[in-house]
Amino acid sequence: MSDISSFARTIKGDVVTPDDADYANSIARWAKNAERNAKVVVHVKDAEDVVKSIAYAKDHKLPIAIRGGGHNAAGASSVEGGLVIDLKRHINYVRIDAEKKLGYVGGGAIWAQVDQEAIKYGLATVGGTVNHTGVGGLTLGGGYGWLAGRHGLTIDNLKQATIVTANGSILTASDTENSDLFWAIRGGGSNFGVATELVYQLHPQRKTVFAGNAVYTPDKVEKLVDLTKKWLDNVGEDEGMIHVVAATPDGKAAFIVIFFYNGSEEEGRAHYKEFFDVGPVVDNVREIPYEQLNSLQNPQASHGRCYYLKGVSQASPNYKATMELIQKVAEIAKGGVFKPAILHEYCPNAKINSVPVSATAFRRQISSNILTNVAWEEGVDKAAEAREIAKELVDIVLRGQGNSLDDAEKSGYTNYDHDDIDIPSASIASPTGDHWAKRADLAFASNYPKLQQIKKVYDPENIFNRWYPITPA
Repeated sequence: MSDISSFARTIKGDVVTPDDADYANSIARWAKNAERNAKVVVHVKDAEDVVKSIAYAKDHKLPIAIRGGGHNAAGASSVEGGLVIDLKRHINYVRIDAEKKLGYVGGGAIWAQVDQEAIKYGLATVGGTVNHTGVGGLTLGGGYGWLAGRHGLTIDNLKQATIVTANGSILTASDTENSDLFWAIRGGGSNFGVATELVYQLHPQRKTVFAGNAVYTPDKVEKLVDLTKKWLDNVGEDEGMIHVVAATPDGKAAFIVIFFYNGSEEEGRAHYKEFFDVGPVVDNVREIPYEQLNSLQNPQASHGRCYYLKGVSQASPNYKATMELIQKVAEIAKGGVFKPAILHEYCPNAKINSVPVSATAFRRQISSNILTNVAWEEGVDKAAEAREIAKELVDIVLRGQGNSLDDAEKSGYTNYDHDDIDIPSASIASPTGDHWAKRADLAFASNYPKLQQIKKVYDPENIFNRWYPITPA
């Protein structure tokens, strides 16, 4: 304990161990099943605190996890018996330079802070569609959002980052400084260091948008799927849609459409007129303040429950698969334990895919994303059962897609995937077996060999290995 005490005296922030009253709060995460019993949590105040934390972990052979928003359901921001570098408590600022249209954001901030602060100046950038998600994890993993149709991915709007690397260097990464590192972090996640600050390009944004949920009965699904296919043929950059198959509290399945139009209610209702003419039983779509847009899904993603997430892609909406999902979700929900939801995300991809695959580490694809989310209230031991449920649901989706997806697209969007990422505490090195190699290869596809080369430069010992671990070349 004297060793920890000596270390704590060098830290400007807070050092928390299992004996402290703040310990339970310090290891708490969005998903209950993502919590791990860390040996020490360091609530860092600046990059220098991060440098000292990395050095302490290496000296004591402790595995490292980085906590930004703590929103990874698989436990990437937690580590059993290791050291957590926690950015959320102290490095959570948002500063707007309205003249240059730039947002300077601490690595521990969440998207709600960015949305709320930037819109004061009539500005916004591409952020997460659940606004209590951390900025760091979503950004470094790619970053889809409602504004992606106009502005591309979050990484396409990242201008600069401050990264603390494995050897304790505090580096600026941008197109002009450490450009190899800047390439790698835009899609390569937390594999290269700790992002203490992220600088975003901001864009003019109207103060209100047309958005919200409409609930339809299952007999309307065929018409809605047909309309969606027609809409996708001419989708514009200021619109978006999510189809949600979810369970109601009484164990029935519901079909929900989340609409988005970057304009007034009059414009939005005219634009989606055919969808509203189908006749939703509940219509909560209206003109709302922009800063509320990314909170629409928050009620279905509340803190403190257990979650199992699985991503997959889709080439086109499929009526037969959707109806099969509705039936399966109702069947699962009637069991009273699990609450599954499948989100079919329809985002205009032209702007996203105008950026070459080789320009950043992120694996871009033509297909849209599907997120399978299996939630339950308590019992982390139910994760294996939740995984099987998620697999069943994903298999339904894949059958509906036929042979239209390659293996990488079947693996889904990296920020949506959930797998066993826990690393044995006896070693700070990541496993390098076939499982991890295949996962990383699918996650990064043609960019993986270059990522391995850059990993060798910035983290040759592989101490940052909690998210799609990259084996150094």
